[in-house]
Amino acid sequence: MNVSSWSALENEIPLESPNINKIKNIDELESASKKIKECYRLLNKGGQNIVGEILKGQGTFYQMSHYPQDDVYDSETHSQYYYHNHRGMDQEHGHFHTFLRAQSIPDHIKPMEGYQRSEPWPLGDNALAHFIGISMDDEGFPIGLFATNRWVTDQTWYSAEDTIALLDNFCIDHAFPNLVVNQWITAFFVLFRPHIVALLEHRDKIIAAAEKKNPNDDILENRELEITGAFSITPEEWVKQLF
Repeated sequence: MNVSSWSALENEIPLESPNINKIKNIDELESASKKIKECYRLLNKGGQNIVGEILKGQGTFYQMSHYPQDDVYDSETHSQYYYHNHRGMDQEHGHFHTFLRAQSIPDHIKPMEGYQRSEPWPLGDNALAHFIGISMDDEGFPIGLFATNRWVTDQTWYSAEDTIALLDNFCIDHAFPNLVVNQWITAFFVLFRPHIVALLEHRDKIIAAAEKKNPNDDILENRELEITGAFSITPEEWVKQLF
């Protein structure tokens, strides 16, 4: 499988690729792959691509700005995403950040305890869980997935276990800014769920190890620890391995 990984503590805690033999919902992944293929067919028919539709009518593409303006939010599922650029990574045009807001987070799922909280976390009705980032290339295709430290997206810090439990809630089910793009990102979450799970579980291991090394620091606000782990992905190769 054409997937490479990177870890913030590569020598101590490598990021392991998903084990295909342990995937139980293979039928769901196959359905998601077909949906994604159909999304690309529809976009290609109109000479469009995922990123182009996000940036359409948004003016000049500025680093750090959110696209589309005010993000994409589903008021029924309380799922949210935005696209932006700031890292200057090779081959990356920009990336999506993906979230679930408080209204779809069950009461029994609580923010993690034991951290200094030297910076305020969004709590109560403002709480939000961040899943992963999706890196895109200049032609509007996904090339990577990554997990982040808390400060990067100003998220509420939930454990990997609790965040994984929220994955099925992520769905953008409306037509802004583009119905096909929203269907694509929703299906993408299903097809690459094994990678998302691996990234979140690895994220918590990295944070715990980094905190142990720096017990006096608020590790969740450490600007030297931004990305905890990342996969380079080739979706076509992943699909070939699965089916």
